[in-house]
Amino acid sequence: MRLRFLFDDLPDLAELVLGAPAEDPLLASWLEAEADARAAYLHWRLDRERDSYVAYRACADRADAAQDALALRAR
Repeated sequence: MRLRFLFDDLPDLAELVLGAPAEDPLLASWLEAEADARAAYLHWRLDRERDSYVAYRACADRADAAQDALALRAR
């Protein structure tokens, strides 16, 4: 979400190149999963609905799995 503020003022994103995460698919998948989990958690905190909690837990599980894959690779 914080990146959105950085990109809002850019006139053209056609040649935007991101660093390490784009070069490492495993890291990129973990970063994306973590961002999704944070967003889902914030959504659940606002509405406190069961479906929002289920969505948050699914995102958190995906982030945990990606983190586990990174840990296995580091061994």
